[in-house]
Amino acid sequence: MLKGIKAVFGKLLKRMFKKKKQVKLGLYGPPNGGKTTLANKICQDWLGEDMGSVSNIAHETREVSIKESITIKSGNKELSFNLVDTPGIATKIDYEDFLKSGMKAKEAKQRAKEATKGVIDSIKWLDDMDTVIVVLDATIDPYTQVNITIIGNLQARKIPVLIVGNKIDKKKANLKKLEAAFPQYKVIGISAKFGKNTDEFYKELFNLVD
Repeated sequence: MLKGIKAVFGKLLKRMFKKKKQVKLGLYGPPNGGKTTLANKICQDWLGEDMGSVSNIAHETREVSIKESITIKSGNKELSFNLVDTPGIATKIDYEDFLKSGMKAKEAKQRAKEATKGVIDSIKWLDDMDTVIVVLDATIDPYTQVNITIIGNLQARKIPVLIVGNKIDKKKANLKKLEAAFPQYKVIGISAKFGKNTDEFYKELFNLVD
């Protein structure tokens, strides 16, 4: 009798702790795809504040950033998660590329060093992710080594994935290419900068996590 009560009590405790677990939702992708812009849009919509700074220069985000306890709503549903914005993943980082953006040599070398560390940290953090949103620039050819590296790492870990084709406000945006490149995943087009189609994006988040 006592064993039976303990077993029932144990199951109840597990359910309670399971419900309290906060989902870790990671934003991944190559540099300048719009990860931080999307992170800011999510935080503005549900918290009324930005998450990080954005720039036209690659690797503006060089450290993993976390915004805890974001709760979004869609209809009668609610979803709470910790949002993790990661540095852009690149297969090559050359300080000379930063020189072309107008940086001085010392600053360019430091940025390249920090960006390289950021890529390593991004990959390490994959082991802590429950769900990942891969943010890609919909105006750029998706068949790149970087994208294949990201998707390969996600598939190996069997992490649920939603692919976001960002910048659909631009004429060159091509979602069909993204869908053809990654047919195993749902692809949704948005403009994080202008908030276009974000309602559909939030609906897909519920489908992904549920």
